[in-house]
Amino acid sequence: MEYLLRKETKADWHDAEWVTKKAFWNLHVPGCNEHLLVHKLRQDASYVPELTRVAEIGGRIVGAIYYAVGRVQNGDERTEMLTFGPLCVDPEFQRMGIGGALLDTTLGLAAQLGWKAVIIYGEPDYYPRHGFCPCERFGITTPEGENFPAFLAKELLPCGLEGVHGQFFDPPVYFDLPQEELEEFDKAFPYMEKRHLPGQWV
Repeated sequence: MEYLLRKETKADWHDAEWVTKKAFWNLHVPGCNEHLLVHKLRQDASYVPELTRVAEIGGRIVGAIYYAVGRVQNGDERTEMLTFGPLCVDPEFQRMGIGGALLDTTLGLAAQLGWKAVIIYGEPDYYPRHGFCPCERFGITTPEGENFPAFLAKELLPCGLEGVHGQFFDPPVYFDLPQEELEEFDKAFPYMEKRHLPGQWV
């Protein structure tokens, strides 16, 4: 099935948020908050709109990816660092290569814009296929000083992380997702049942 990757427009916002909700609903926890994150990220100073792309099939939004700027902090030394999330594809259209196309296309755009590297929390069985490796290889940790398989980095330019060490911090908007605000925001979308499923984080 053919799909189109293009820039997101304001007319796409609600549909892209709905796709995000469907993609993450009950995946990691009962329910999800990624669709609220998309909504708030667009208004945040950390947002990188020139890297956002949506996937479209027959005029229907079926996937999207969003980027923001975090930082690696090493004492008083601060290095701005690209991150992304969410990356999502409507469950109806998964396993068609759409997510990988969104990822590879936008990583290429990021390199063209001069971004040296990207750091994410992501599926360790998926992202290494796209050139990501554990952050510990570069001497970068979480804010708590930890490393684990889902904490990943990719150099977009040669030696993009050379000399960059310290703790990586996501933009605060990634954590500013209070439950009351989420419940109110959810009213704009069709009802979906929250369920506890095997393999969830909690």
